Formats: sequence, C-alpha cells, structure tokens
Amino acid sequence: MDSFTQIVLGAAVGEVVLGKKIGNKAMLYGAIAGTIPDLDIFSSYFTDTVSALEIHRGFTHSIIFSVVFAPIFAWLVTRYESYKNIKGWSWLFFWGFITHPLLDAQTTWGTQLFWPLDMRLAFKTIFVIDPLYTVPFLVFLILTMFQNKTSKKRRVYNYMGLGVSTLYIGVTFLLKSMAFSKFESALNDRNIVYKQIDTRPSPMNTILWSANIETEDAYLLANYSFFDTQPITFESYKKNHELLGNLAENEKVQRMIAISEGWYTIIKTEHQLLYNDLRFGLLSMEKGAQNFVFQYEIVTDANGDIQFVEQKKDKRDGKKMMGDLWARLKGN
Repeated sequence: MDSFTQIVLGAAVGEVVLGKKIGNKAMLYGAIAGTIPDLDIFSSYFTDTVSALEIHRGFTHSIIFSVVFAPIFAWLVTRYESYKNIKGWSWLFFWGFITHPLLDAQTTWGTQLFWPLDMRLAFKTIFVIDPLYTVPFLVFLILTMFQNKTSKKRRVYNYMGLGVSTLYIGVTFLLKSMAFSKFESALNDRNIVYKQIDTRPSPMNTILWSANIETEDAYLLANYSFFDTQPITFESYKKNHELLGNLAENEKVQRMIAISEGWYTIIKTEHQLLYNDLRFGLLSMEKGAQNFVFQYEIVTDANGDIQFVEQKKDKRDGKKMMGDLWARLKGN
C-alpha cells in the first residue's frame, strides 16, 4: 500500500501496543515502524532495475526482518526515551513491521513474507491506493489522538478504525471472487480456451476489476464493473515471446520473467525492444493501446550486459486514465 496508509496502520497498531503507557508517542513510533520496511526502495539508487525489483518488498517485508530488527529498534529507543520497557517497545516495532507486509500482500505486487523462500504472496484484492480503506481508518485514528491515553473512548475509536479497515479487506476478497466468476462465465459463453485468469482491482476502487487471461499465443485483457449492463469484451495482445530471440536465455531476462510471473509481452520496433509487464495493465482504456504501466526497453550497455530501462510515463496519460476509469467504473 502507499506510504500514508502504512503510516495510519502503523500508528493504530502502535496505539494498541503502548497507547495506555505512552499516549500519542505510541502512534508516532508505530507510524515510524510502519514506514521502515519500505526503505528498501532506496536500492534502486545502487543497483540495476531487475535487482531493485527483486529487492523491493523482499527481506524488509519478511517475518525474519520483523523478528530480528524489532528488539534492535526497541533497544535504540530505550536509550533516549523515558519509558524503558524493552519488551513493550519490541512488541510495538514487531507489530508495526509485520502488519506492513500483511497489508501489502493484498496488492498486486505482493510481498515476500516468507523470505528467503522464493514465494511472493499477492492476493490482488486491493489497489495500492484505496480511499475506502484509508479515509475511514484515518478518521478513527484522529478521533483516537484527541482522547486521554487512559480514556475508554480512545480504545474504542482505535479498535473501530482497525475493525472497519479489516472488514473492508475481507469484503474485497468477496468482490474479487464475484468479479472472477463474471470473467470466467464470459469466457465460457464465448467458448474461449484459456490457460489461466488473473484478476485485480483497478486504481483506487474495488468496483471496477481487470483481468488478464492467458491463451496459447496471446493474452486477453478485460474490465468488468459491478454496474455493467453489457457483456464483457476482451482485447487480445500477442505474446510475441519469440521476439526475444537468444535473449530469452539471458539470466537477467529470465529473472525479469520470474518477477512478472510470466505475464509479459514483447514489442519490437525499428529502434526498440520493449518488455511489457501485464500485471499492472495499461495507462489507457482505448482499444489497441500499448502504453503499459510498467514498460521497459531491453538494451545492451557498453559492457555487453543486458539492462532494463523503464519507460517514462506522461502525466497527461495518468490524468486521462483517471477520467477514463471513472467513466468505465459507472458501467458499460
């Protein structure tokens, strides 16, 4: 999830652990703990694109990180805070750390919660930014902040925020299941033979859902809104995996394919060889669009090494996409 949402969650968790003892400081340190796992993004400044993608939501989002580093941060805090209970601080940091990847596991990118095992949890039930999750949670957190640390209302407001947000996550699993059934029925109605279906919510909502469907030589992309009145339509994109040629055996290309979980297409132009990660869809809802959210040019550097260079996004595409999404969300 986005950093702000993780701050809200961390603050609420910190309040549960030490709110009665240290008041709003528990929220402050909980918010800090909730942001620490995302410091792995700085790896992009020190390594190549593929390695940075592998590192993101890896070790710092694991159970091992939470267990090992919680007491370390607890010890550091007790060096200068008046509250010296290292066990209490350890629990605050542990729950602040571990709830972060548990929430991220609901998104499309997912997390390596069980690092070093090569297994990424990605339930794909919520977009990284979802106001319906964050805003109610934030309101209850603000109400909590203005209560005395021993007040019963303080506990009630905080638990209500945690309860409402958790309930919403539970509902997203139901919505995903309903959307999946719709896509599956539409494919069966058209006698389309497919290998697998991958569904995810569209940006900032859980009303409009997207699907990637793998067939023998192409991927079908489709959208479905719970307000739809017309049948689902499918847009076909050729895999074009053969365009990689000998690059398909390159170690870095293989790693990139693993990161994309096999959901990728290749575009070859006169001057570029583009790798498209399909898991996050397109920046346009126009028919035949090719501006994928995550699109990389495969280039060979001066040393003969393969590099993936992410293509820059046009802010105008983003603005247009939000308008198109809103129109599509209301039904076809």
